[in-house]
Amino acid sequence: MHILLIADGRSPIAQNWIRTLKALNHQVTLVSTYPCEFVEGTDALIELPIAFAGASGSQAGGKGQSGRRSLVARFRPLLQTVRWRLAPGTLPAAGRKLAKLVRQIKPDIVHSLRIPYEGMLASYTPAEVPLIVSTWGNDLTLHAQATPRMTQLTRRVLQRADALIADCNRDLRLAAAWGFDDAKPAMVVAGNGGLNLAALDTVAAETPRAEPVQIINARGMRSYVRNDTFFQAIPLVLEKYPQVRFVCPSMQGQPEAEGWIASLGLEKNVSLMPYITPDQLHREFARSSIAVSITTHDGTPITLLEAMAFGCLPVCGDIEAIREWITPGVNGLLADSTDFHAVAEAIKLAIENGELRRKAALRNREILSERAEVGKVSYAVDMFYRKVGFVEGKELAS
Repeated sequence: MHILLIADGRSPIAQNWIRTLKALNHQVTLVSTYPCEFVEGTDALIELPIAFAGASGSQAGGKGQSGRRSLVARFRPLLQTVRWRLAPGTLPAAGRKLAKLVRQIKPDIVHSLRIPYEGMLASYTPAEVPLIVSTWGNDLTLHAQATPRMTQLTRRVLQRADALIADCNRDLRLAAAWGFDDAKPAMVVAGNGGLNLAALDTVAAETPRAEPVQIINARGMRSYVRNDTFFQAIPLVLEKYPQVRFVCPSMQGQPEAEGWIASLGLEKNVSLMPYITPDQLHREFARSSIAVSITTHDGTPITLLEAMAFGCLPVCGDIEAIREWITPGVNGLLADSTDFHAVAEAIKLAIENGELRRKAALRNREILSERAEVGKVSYAVDMFYRKVGFVEGKELAS
């Protein structure tokens, strides 16, 4: 089957999805909405930047990004608002290019990973070609409501979509309210591609757990991540456990993070790391005992699933999508994302309760084996692609 995938080619999730498709022997043409290096597993790469992609910051690697991160970090909220208002204006011209490209390439299916702005671009797919749209964590809870135009475009995407892949059950419910016909095919895919648990086990076996306890926050600096709450919780944790260390990938050089470190005097206990590769991140998860993810919007973060796979006890913001994975006090802890005292108490409980960490690690491995193992996920995805093709009246070739 020939799949034209519209995604940010720098994204580890997109790259993982491409690996999944390639393992299923599908032909993959990647239309990357950001400048990127060639992605292993693609048969062809076409760059079609949209929404000022060339000027955007990123916490994923990618060409042309390193010199912009600090500037973007300083003005992130303003730039996000400006982008919501101006980026939709870049879509019509790019959409016409995409429609022409699809007619030339003649893929069996077009699939966009996330709604803003890849799905919005994908909505220009000619009607005769099946379109699958994936929703990611905050597509429907944050971006869709940002401006009237973003609302309009989100509805356009979901009305055009022939099928939907979400990363949490919540988004299946929300999508119907945003215009998706729930009679059409839809599925939930954990982590947008699943986890290779055997490969992660190999890394874990080679990497000793850090002593004293290491705590990781792998969410970087994003508008919906409450790092203010996270950093303010740390001094309260250190009052009781002064030897604990925190590691924060993708935060080195970020003025907000550096400001919190300096103002709270956390230099001895907190390491702000640069962007690291997925393999390097996996080793940090393996060294860590606790993984903190304090957000106000989320779906199923791949970093949450990876943390669970490495036996880290998750400490997360208490939001609907995360409760699809975490039962408080059983396989993780949840806290009010706006309350740094509550977050500190949850982290302290995670540090002192080794039995909870041990039992949670066992339970989380069971959950991941059932719901997120790449072999099971890839089989379900393959069947879904074929179902969409048959719904559209085309018998798709292998």
